[in-house]
Amino acid sequence: MLVKDAMTKNPIVCTAETSLRDAVGLMRKHHIGGLPVMEGSELVGILTESDLISLLESERISDDLWLPSPFEIIEIPIREFINWEKTKHALRNIGDMPAKKVMTHRVITATEGMEIGKAAELMLKEGIARLPVMRGKKIVGILTRADIIHAVGTTHSAKEGAET
Repeated sequence: MLVKDAMTKNPIVCTAETSLRDAVGLMRKHHIGGLPVMEGSELVGILTESDLISLLESERISDDLWLPSPFEIIEIPIREFINWEKTKHALRNIGDMPAKKVMTHRVITATEGMEIGKAAELMLKEGIARLPVMRGKKIVGILTRADIIHAVGTTHSAKEGAET
C-alpha cells in the first residue's frame, strides 16, 4: 500500500504568520495534533502539540545547591518569584506569537509513492506522529499514525472478507 492510499488529502495548514491562538483554534476545531506551516505555496515548518507544550517549560531551581548560605535562602524565593512573573508574562503573550517562532523548522516529509511501511518506519525512527506528503514542492496531503492504523485495519479487514 502506498502513502497516497492512506493519507489525508488537502490537509489543514496555517501560515508562518498565523497567531498561535488561531493555530490552536484550527487544531481544536479539526481534532488534529499538528499543522504544516506555509509561506505562500512553500512548506516552511510544522507546528505540533509538542512545540506548543515546550512553551510552557520554565526554569527550575538549580539542583547543585548544597547547604545554602543565608543569602541563598533569601535569593531562592526571589528568583522563583521572578521566574513565575516571567512565566505569567510569557503565557499572556503566547497567543499573539506567530507560528514561525515556535514551529519545527526541519520537516520530515513523505511522497505519494512511498510505501506505507517505509513511511511508518520513518515516523518511528524520527519520533514523529505525522508526515506532510509532497508532490515535488507542493503539499498534497498529510499522513498520521492514525491514517496508517486505519489503512492497515481496512486492508486487513478486506483480506479477511475475501478469504471467507
